[in-house]
Order: sequence, then C-alpha cells, then structure tokens
Amino acid sequence: MATGAYASKGHVGVLTPQANTTVEAELWALLPSGTGLLNARLTSGKATITDRLKDYADQYETACAAFANAPLVSLAAACTGASYLIGKDAETALAHRISHAHGVPFLTAALATVAALRQMNATRLALLSPYPDSLNAASKTYWQSHGFDVIAVAGPAQETDAFHPIYAMLDDGVTQAYAQLSETDADAVVMLGTGMPSLRPLLQGHARGWMPAISCNVALMWAASQGRAWEALDCADIEGWRTGALWRDRLDMLFPHQTGA
Repeated sequence: MATGAYASKGHVGVLTPQANTTVEAELWALLPSGTGLLNARLTSGKATITDRLKDYADQYETACAAFANAPLVSLAAACTGASYLIGKDAETALAHRISHAHGVPFLTAALATVAALRQMNATRLALLSPYPDSLNAASKTYWQSHGFDVIAVAGPAQETDAFHPIYAMLDDGVTQAYAQLSETDADAVVMLGTGMPSLRPLLQGHARGWMPAISCNVALMWAASQGRAWEALDCADIEGWRTGALWRDRLDMLFPHQTGA
C-alpha cells in the first residue's frame, strides 16, 4: 500500500472533540517514526457536556468517512467521556462495527487505556480526573465494568474563566494531583480526558519515582500505532510509552518552551 512521503507505516485517523487543543499536540509528540497523523473534528451544538459527548459517539461512524481512502493503519476516537456515557457493551459493539466497515481497527481512547492497564498488570486504579462529579461517576462505573477497582479520584482545579475548563488546564495542577494520588495504595494512576495536558506530568512523576501512571493520550497512540484491534494489542514497549523513554526527545523538540521535567 502506498502511504505517501511522510508516513511509510501509514497514518492514524483521529477524531477529536471540537474545542480540544491538547490531542493534536500530544499525539504529534507521541507519534512513532514512520507513522503519520490525520485529524478530523467532531462538532456538536448540544448545550451540555453530557449531551455533546453522547452526540460525538453517535457521530463516530459517519465522521470516519472524513478520511476517505487515505492509507490508514487505524482509526481512533480521542474522546474518553463519550465511552463512559454509552458504556462498555455499546462501545465495544461500535468499535467492531466501524472496524468492519472501514477495514482497519477502530479504537477509542478509553478502550486503548483499558488494554494498556492490562499490560501494566494494574487492577487498582487512582483516577486523575479533570471532570465534574457527574462525569466522574460515569467514569468510575466504566472502569469497574472492565474489571478494575477504583480506589481514589482527584484532579486539578478547573480554569472556570477560560475558553474551556478542561482544555485550558496547565501542567502544574495535573502534577500536583498526580503527587497526591501517588500516596494511595493503587497500582496505577490513570490520567483521564484527552483534553487535559499529561505528557510533562508523566515525565515529572516518573523522574521522581511516583506511582506508575499512563494517560489516555499515551495509551491511544500506543494502541493506534500498532494497527491492531484493541483486544489484540500486545505489550509493544508499554514501559517505554508510559515512562516517556520513547517520546520525550520528540516532545522536547516540538515544544522546547515546556522543558523542565
């Protein structure tokens, strides 16, 4: 299959929520050599976050048509909140349906994170969440449906005066919440939400010897770049992904003003 001049291994087609300013930056930093990224925006005029997230999930099947016949290794939905609201069974059925229709694996950020946590042998989770309480409740139910125990939830303060309370967050608050959750007896910290910045906090926590952690964006690129169905993902250097060994240099090159981890 011809893949073009810039992605010898093919592209990941990513569906990103409309105002999310984090996904593309973090996924570009995470891209393995030879893999390209194509992005399409999910849009919704719904008034509440819950209604918008459900609307995004309803759009997944039609939104994938935006990539036409581009040479893809996988399709990925960079949105975790929608997964929590539609639930495990509807999500996995949707992933299988889209994969069959397009002939490449379709993954959600939540399913990718489930697979990554299993590779990390984590069963007890501390959730680092940017969400309001209502979405945290749905998130907890989702992780429990996949067999995990949720033992703690904490998160940074939301930027209520900014353009979006999640997408406007900075690294410091995320890092502080990571430090707090590392004091629990969980197996791993899960950084939820594809709109919350996660790469620098992950690097800082690893350098300081904090509890193992992974973010939904890291899990998504780890999974999507393999070109496999979410149930068939292998370890593929999961330690290098979660610790930043495989992507730190690229992050520093793309975003040098954020160095200091």
